Order: sequence, then structure tokens, then C-alpha cells
Amino acid sequence: MTSEEHLAVDLSTPLSMGSSFRFPLQSCESRREMFWGATVLVLLPGVGWLLNMGHRIVMVHRMQQGQSPWPAWRDYRGLLRHGLMTLGGMVYYYAPGFALAYLSRTFGSSVLAWIAGILLLIATIAIPGFMSHYCRRFDPAEIYDPFRALRRCIQGGRAYWQAWSITLAALAISFSGLLALGVGFLVTSIWFWQVAGFSFASVFTQRFGLDSVVRGGPPHGAGGPDAGIDKCEE
Repeated sequence: MTSEEHLAVDLSTPLSMGSSFRFPLQSCESRREMFWGATVLVLLPGVGWLLNMGHRIVMVHRMQQGQSPWPAWRDYRGLLRHGLMTLGGMVYYYAPGFALAYLSRTFGSSVLAWIAGILLLIATIAIPGFMSHYCRRFDPAEIYDPFRALRRCIQGGRAYWQAWSITLAALAISFSGLLALGVGFLVTSIWFWQVAGFSFASVFTQRFGLDSVVRGGPPHGAGGPDAGIDKCEE
């Protein structure tokens, strides 16, 4: 096995902080797409965030289909659609908690405030439970069932909470981008979201066999172990 092959990180790679942190940085193409994601945030405020969300969805989908995750910056209309679809799911999950938070503020009720906080926490925990399943076939029905999503998170077991620990560590590191006059944070924030997306996708894809379509065939990253590895000239 060459040193290049050691750098390959995909959904079959055992989950670890090192592999998750390395995923968005492992090839020339992956780094280009990360920098383009940061550029899109600047060029299209608001819409850029949705496009980046769609980009992560497509990356995971490609890996679940046995393809290299890159290039995924294609079909911008499709990326926007996926971004809007998953944003709608997040709003749906958070809506009860925010509604109760508003009522607790209106009526000055600490009980409602506590219930609102619990609901918002549960929503945060449950949201990863629909993302990876939606990625598989882009089926909206996977999104709007919070109880099923939460059940999947519980079934994810220890690995699911490991993904959360990796995500929170990446979030903390991403703020180092503020040291580069704030501009660097655009890049580190994209890196963070890709680390988070990959970590949860790794857990749910392995736990629920979301890549079962390609199991028994070629390794992840269609074309063999070199797929997705640095092929461009620096």
C-alpha cells in the first residue's frame, strides 16, 4: 500500500477524530471544493449557506453510491433544492421548541422555558438521524419523521456520540480562522461542516448499511483505492 492510499478517507474508514479532520483536506480536489464553498458564502450570502448544505448532501450521496465524493459542485439548482429540503427539516424539528420559548418569554414562565430548552436539545440530537438517510435516495419522507430520526440516533449508540465529540472539537478549532482577519473563518467553517457531515454519515451509513447497494462490489470511491486521492498537479 502506498503512502497516498493511506490518505484515503471514506465512509468505510473507521470513525476517528483524525480521519474526520482529514476528510475535507485529503486531496487537491477536496481542498479546491472546500475553498470554493467559502467563496460561495461570500458571493451569495444566505444562498451560499444553502448551496454548501446541498454540497455536503451530494458528497455523502456519492460516497454511499460507491463514487468519489468529489467533484460535487455541480448542478447548482439541485444543490439549492437539497439545501432547502434539509433546512425545512431543521425548521420543522426546531419549531416546537422555539414556539414554546416564545410563549415562555411572553408569559414569563420558567416551566415553559425549561420544556422549550429540552425540546430544542432533542431536536439538535435528532437532526443527524435524517440527514444520512436522505442522502441515500434524496427521499423527503426520510426527513419529516422526528421520532424515527431520534430512534436512529439512539441505535447509533456509542459511535453516534463519538461523532458529536468530533463535531464539537472541530467547531472549537474552526474559530481559529478568526485569527486570519476573520477571512480564514469562512474556510474553517466550511471545513467544520464537512467534518461534521462526514462523521455522522460514517456512523449512520455503517450502522444501517446505507451503502449496501455497492457492498460486495468495488471499494468506496469507485475506481479503487486511489479514487479521490490527490491526482492534480500542485
